[in-house]
Amino acid sequence: MRIAVLNKDRCKPDKCSPFGEKPCIKYCPRVRTGDKTIVLNPDGKSVLITESLCTGCGICIKKCPFNAISIVNLPDPLENQITYRYGVDQFSLFRMVIPKKGKVVGLIGQNGIGKSTMLKILSGELDINLGRFGEEQPSEEDIINFFKGSELQQYFIDLFKKKINIIHKPQNITQIPKFVSGKVGEILNKNDMNNELNDICDQLNLTNILDREISVLSGGELQRVAITAAFLKDGDVYLIDEPSSYLDVSERINMAKLIRSLCERDKIVIVVEHDLAILDYLSDYVSLFYGEPGVYGIISHPQGVRVGINIYLNGYIKDENVRIRNVPVQFHERPPIDSYFSKGDILLEYEDMKKDLGNFHLEVNGSEIHAGEIIGILGPNGIGKSTFMNLLAENVQKRNSVIADDLNNENHKITVSLKPQYIKLTEPILVSEVLNKIKFAPHLSDSYKKRLINNLNLDIIKERKIIDLSGGELQRVAIAKCLATEADIYLLDEPSAFLDVEMRLQMAQLLRKSIEELKKAAFVVEHDIITQDFIADSILIFEGIPGFRGKALSPLNLRDGFNKFLKMMDITFRRDSITKRPRVNKIGSNKDDYQRSINEYYYVPK
Repeated sequence: MRIAVLNKDRCKPDKCSPFGEKPCIKYCPRVRTGDKTIVLNPDGKSVLITESLCTGCGICIKKCPFNAISIVNLPDPLENQITYRYGVDQFSLFRMVIPKKGKVVGLIGQNGIGKSTMLKILSGELDINLGRFGEEQPSEEDIINFFKGSELQQYFIDLFKKKINIIHKPQNITQIPKFVSGKVGEILNKNDMNNELNDICDQLNLTNILDREISVLSGGELQRVAITAAFLKDGDVYLIDEPSSYLDVSERINMAKLIRSLCERDKIVIVVEHDLAILDYLSDYVSLFYGEPGVYGIISHPQGVRVGINIYLNGYIKDENVRIRNVPVQFHERPPIDSYFSKGDILLEYEDMKKDLGNFHLEVNGSEIHAGEIIGILGPNGIGKSTFMNLLAENVQKRNSVIADDLNNENHKITVSLKPQYIKLTEPILVSEVLNKIKFAPHLSDSYKKRLINNLNLDIIKERKIIDLSGGELQRVAIAKCLATEADIYLLDEPSAFLDVEMRLQMAQLLRKSIEELKKAAFVVEHDIITQDFIADSILIFEGIPGFRGKALSPLNLRDGFNKFLKMMDITFRRDSITKRPRVNKIGSNKDDYQRSINEYYYVPK
């Protein structure tokens, strides 16, 4: 089976060959023999590819200057398993997730691989077409017969007869204020079918914002309101898309507990989640999505949650004999050390600092950071982490001013590169123009620059405008801009936000290698424990009362840092015996009770 996909946003016939024949058409062997395998669209804005005539030679892919064409050869049996296609030369989805009553099914895979499409099909927002268009569009009876003998047959019977109430928590919660207005309490009261609002508000810490207008809420507050509204509705099926975005660690655990409680009510729950630790914690089964983003996606058979996540990281699905990753992702269980860091010269020493912002008060314990070191920053939302990053940048500027004014001072000036939490790249210019404006440090090797572009997959979006990028794409550009700028200290605030599982792991590897190669240092604010575990050498913890006061402690070694933080969060982590990835212990489990009894919330002695 052959799939040809054209990215119409990238296809620019007027730019690739304004006066002559287009390269893809000119060099196609079938076109040269007289077949109309590739032709120019009547509107002149893109080309059309006829899959049945394509030989899969790949010449058009190499000749296209904008990487707009993808030709993929798939096993023939998949031809009968296509469930949805957006159109001719468009994305295809194969198979479906199997809903299970009283269980949480987690979905794991890259962005653009079909997860949100699949949720829209299950919610009825998209009419499943089995890859057929126009007059060949399948009937409801065709769809039911297609899934005959599986749980999906009854699901679609109930969906078509409107016998099930489906609750869909969307991915992009920032759009909610555009469609909903009013105070939070009033909005949630309308959805409170079983008088559970007070209990849920206590569990998700919403009591203090019930009198606020929905339009003034932060991302984390909007996320918790959206999850609460979905839970309060009396549904049969809950489809929840990326519920941990904007939430800190404790809020993610509270959210996961709430979602898991739906199982006790025998509900069908399907969740898309990129935080592997949270996905592991809340799911009973997982389905893997693999393929090529924007081209095709294939849904694996359901797997047990531990086995499924390990399969995803190892990259080989044994029961389908498919390799989805060339190199397995490996986590290294670094042994705890007595001193929190032991290599490299001191790059920056900062003293105790204080800062007042309205009613909020921040205190910072002074410390130091070394060459080659990454300090991971952990703490709840609203505790002053972003304020601390800005304070560090101000502290460096003051230090440089003193050095500049003191002619006898031989210290060199320290430079800082900041990737803020909220990215303000909104220019109507191409990504390639932004990258060209970056002043790459002169000592950076060509291999470093190439790794930066490749690991963040910037080549495929370089011809798109900044204002048209998704949150994840914008995040990747901002990370590249930060790491490419010549600096001594790199400050990255929530770099994994909006990134999928694959890109989080690539970003973490890139950051780890970059700091080691440059012999510089970095402070990284991050809520994803697995990402933080992968990159950090030491941990800086914030304690206090969110919104009122915060205190940044001095950095600790990994063992003490994670132990102290997780004790504050009242959760324990263990290591997976195969992949060594961190896993959240279920509250009250044998592992959880044992680790609490020996006061080891993260590293367990062997």
